[in-house]
Amino acid sequence: MGRVIFLLEEPSMKAFLLHYLPRLVEGWVHEQHFLLVPHEGKSDLDKSIPRKLKSWREPGACFVVLRDNDGADCRVLKERLVALCRSSGRSALIRLVCQELEAWYLGDAAALAKAYPEATKEIQRLNRRFPDPDACLKPSRTLERSLPSFQKRDAARRLGSLLNHETNRSASLRVFSQGVQRLASPTGIEPVSHA
Repeated sequence: MGRVIFLLEEPSMKAFLLHYLPRLVEGWVHEQHFLLVPHEGKSDLDKSIPRKLKSWREPGACFVVLRDNDGADCRVLKERLVALCRSSGRSALIRLVCQELEAWYLGDAAALAKAYPEATKEIQRLNRRFPDPDACLKPSRTLERSLPSFQKRDAARRLGSLLNHETNRSASLRVFSQGVQRLASPTGIEPVSHA
């Protein structure tokens, strides 16, 4: 199996995954085992998917498309992304972040407390307020209001080194993590567009 190429919506997801993926898959090294390709938002990513998949010439490479859901209908959005991949003649593992990357942070109060020790009480309140972090419509705004020192890129770096996918309450993080682990397994399971 070749490298896993991640097509991402934004640079903050790249900052997060640079730290998270080597912890998720033992031995993974950026650029050797996986490559992170950030875009400048949803429309840039959507336009890029068919072009990049069609023109990528690396033998054995497989693809993961990772995009925020941002309140959209998950099924409709996933079907549209699958169609974009199929139009290139290739498949990809499609994963949606519900609703934004920051929901994954809300799902791990212990990691948040390590990253922001000065805000432990507020983090405990957020933990009680959002038992299902994927249901929080604007987690980035919630964290910006609740944690005065919160900044998206800095948080991505800090929390990529801390989040625990096994105990995280975000179902979308767990599904993403399981899909990546399957791709990285020695059997090298080929992704399918509808996964």
